[in-house]
Amino acid sequence: MNITFVGGGNMASALIGGLLGRARPGAAGGSTDTPRITVIDPEPAQRERLGREFGVSAVAGLAPGAAPCDVLVLAVKPQQMREALAPLAAHARQALVISVAAGIRAADLARWLGGHTRVVRTMPNTPALIGAGITGLWASPELPRADRELAQRIVNAVGESLWVEQEAMLDAVTAISGSGPAYVFFFMEAVHAAAVRLGFTDEAARQLTLATFRGAAALASNSTDPIAVLREKVTSKGGTTAAALAVMQERELAAHVGDAVAAACRRSVELADEFGRDPG
Repeated sequence: MNITFVGGGNMASALIGGLLGRARPGAAGGSTDTPRITVIDPEPAQRERLGREFGVSAVAGLAPGAAPCDVLVLAVKPQQMREALAPLAAHARQALVISVAAGIRAADLARWLGGHTRVVRTMPNTPALIGAGITGLWASPELPRADRELAQRIVNAVGESLWVEQEAMLDAVTAISGSGPAYVFFFMEAVHAAAVRLGFTDEAARQLTLATFRGAAALASNSTDPIAVLREKVTSKGGTTAAALAVMQERELAAHVGDAVAAACRRSVELADEFGRDPG
């Protein structure tokens, strides 16, 4: 299979590494068929890194008459997408197009690709860099099942995946899991700072914080209990956890989190309107 990546940044690198790792004989869930990968990136240093790390072909642009690809993965910044796609319509004619760029709607991608409709939009998140990501996917109901399965196999190279039924739900995916790691890091920062104020060294505070979040996430992942039940199991009436949660409830922390996520979702919609606008 010939896969062309447009853009060679972090998310493209994660997908390339995942795909090549899964393709090696004996790799978990993998295949013995190694894809032929080409990356288009304007930065010489980026191209050199990609070639060195992954052994892939990295080029500044496609040569005239380049063979069409089977899959075209769009991994450039949203504001660069329209310009990046301008010379690729012919190359993508027979390809399944997978976009990992936030905020660019399928109709805009199709228009910039000369009416191409075999498009899957995805929203990955940064834990994909260590193979622990979650990716939301959407495609038109008319897209063949084989294309859906291929797109899901590709994004599953860096973690889990979830299909949504309406394209607009990708804005919600962006707000929950796309931006979500930053929410977790923000809370981790606050817990780390509190540990330091209580007298721990920075190193000890970091160890306690990371182990707590890692363990809590693992416990939730390995339990069938709702998250609320897991919280209740840690909270003894009149105990230390109850004292902490009482402050959070008094300050309406959950409501503020909801407001923050809603703001992220609204901003995703606004950016889609902005990025999809043709200059006029």
